[in-house]
Amino acid sequence: MQFGRTYEEFTVGDVYKHWPGKTVTEYDDHLFCLLTMNHHPLHMDAHYAEGSTDFGRNVVVGNYVYSLLLGMSVPDVSGKAIANLEIESLRHIAPTFHGDTIYGETTVLDKRPSASRPDRGVVHVETRGYKQDGTPVCVFRRKVMVPTAAYIEERGGEQPGRPEPREQRPKGEK
Repeated sequence: MQFGRTYEEFTVGDVYKHWPGKTVTEYDDHLFCLLTMNHHPLHMDAHYAEGSTDFGRNVVVGNYVYSLLLGMSVPDVSGKAIANLEIESLRHIAPTFHGDTIYGETTVLDKRPSASRPDRGVVHVETRGYKQDGTPVCVFRRKVMVPTAAYIEERGGEQPGRPEPREQRPKGEK
């Protein structure tokens, strides 16, 4: 399984469909809210959401949806990244509710060699998230600094520092 890409492996116009999707549970949403101290009742209080909002139910916090999509994109886009340089834009297009399944895909918009480091480049991508019925929920653009193939080789290949398994000996044997 590939984990990320080198600069040379990106082609402008390519679309990576991230798999699998993620069904968002109430627990997921509440845990994220608690971890990030977002206690807005729209996300945490079903009674409030049912009676006091246009949605009539809890809405999944938008930054959780963004975080899911960012995470989904890592194996295809930034698994080898040196740095996420910029989140250029982030739009929440439609609400996500408990029980919705989120899917994502990323399009390569542009790429350029680094101006200061010849062993890396900058890739500009747009990631889109949508629900199980195809409704778009979130879109964001980011710029990622990625290594060239030469950078990877100079630093020990695809999995530098990975230990080799040792043979297990039965207890008592030296």
